[in-house]
Amino acid sequence: MPDSQPGIVSYGTYLPKYRLARADIGEALNALGGRGERVVASFDEDSTTLGVAAAQAALESSGSEATGLATLLFATTTPAYVDKTNATAIHAALGLPGTTFAADMGGAARSGVAALRAGAATGGMAVLADVIVGRPGSTDESGGGDGAAAFVFGPEIDAVAKVVEFASVTDEILDRWRTPGSNSGAQWEERFGLDRYTPLVERVIEDVLEAAQTSRVDHAVLVSSNSAVTKKASALVRCADTVSISPLGYAGAASVGVALADALDRAEPGESILVLSVADGADAILLQATDRIAVGRQRVPVTEQLEAGRPVSYPTYLTWRGLLDREPPRRPEPDRVSGPAAARSGRWKFALSGSRCEKCGFVHLPPVRVCKDCGVVDRMAVESLAGHSGSVATYTVDRLAYSPAPPVVDAVVDFDDGGRFTFEVADADPSALSVGARVETVFRRLNTADGVHNYFWKVRVQ
Repeated sequence: MPDSQPGIVSYGTYLPKYRLARADIGEALNALGGRGERVVASFDEDSTTLGVAAAQAALESSGSEATGLATLLFATTTPAYVDKTNATAIHAALGLPGTTFAADMGGAARSGVAALRAGAATGGMAVLADVIVGRPGSTDESGGGDGAAAFVFGPEIDAVAKVVEFASVTDEILDRWRTPGSNSGAQWEERFGLDRYTPLVERVIEDVLEAAQTSRVDHAVLVSSNSAVTKKASALVRCADTVSISPLGYAGAASVGVALADALDRAEPGESILVLSVADGADAILLQATDRIAVGRQRVPVTEQLEAGRPVSYPTYLTWRGLLDREPPRRPEPDRVSGPAAARSGRWKFALSGSRCEKCGFVHLPPVRVCKDCGVVDRMAVESLAGHSGSVATYTVDRLAYSPAPPVVDAVVDFDDGGRFTFEVADADPSALSVGARVETVFRRLNTADGVHNYFWKVRVQ
């Protein structure tokens, strides 16, 4: 591996707020549901919105400027669109310049490794996100999890972890598949996959350690689309002092990202991390934490995000994922978003960019040409409030308006740096909201009509 190989400059993860108890699944289906909880994305979240949240966390952890990114690579097995690039919505939400190349690397769990390798090669950002859907009673339903991770690559001198070596072995194995248009996938008998993958894992470990001229590592993480492989993680990886699997469960392309972020949360300066992804072959990434890891970790580690959840019922979860067809509201359906209108207000809609008066400093949301405070015309600077915090000036709880997660809560927010606007409150818990409550903006999906997703910003209690 050349000395100029970029390292991970910053990273961030995002785990949705809701948790589904596996015992509830078992009780509803009269089966063994298992212990613990799985992470569940809200009704207004998809792989794109999860990716935005993780990317914001990655930039926040180091104070990096998104405008300096050359590439943005988005990996997911559950894209919000096909025949349309999903990475462009993340690009727009982050306020990246048009010169930043944004592209999807989707379709399979191995796409997550592809995005990491490409991000390291280009010095850009790799965003990995997925919302895992499984048939009721399936392994994906109980053993899956929704989440995202993002990594910014740059010069090793700025890195929290330098990339030491890559190794890969590819094989055609009919272990897991999903046809286009299907909500959930299928798997072959797990022992078949374990038998095929075991020699590949052994080979890729040997290759990466030989290339790095070492025989032992401090931390190893193993993720796989085959649960039998993860159950044998300790037996398969004997070269590490500690061996772990993804704390999220199977998360598609995001599995390797969340597991790597969790390892970076725990690694000390100088310690090595071996990341193993087993899907359609075996991939290994060997990294070494630098002295910057102690100050460059993400603000909220994976373990804390896992603990900060709130329960969701099984019928509600099934409704959110489209697996339970419940009676819709007797109200007009939302209109499809207009392409020209969205283009005209692109900065406001995706990047939450208002305008700040250059004469008096008044912030306008949405942007305007004439200052409402001093009346000056066309002397406005772009002011993005994406990811910013503010306080609730007043709010209302609407128990009559339709929502997949009632009630609907709207809040008037005063931002710390100026600006006021009315937002819907995401993951709303009216009992946790009050005048003066601190909130932050989050990128969500307002609705979907005629196959078009209407993305905008909401606020969430901090």
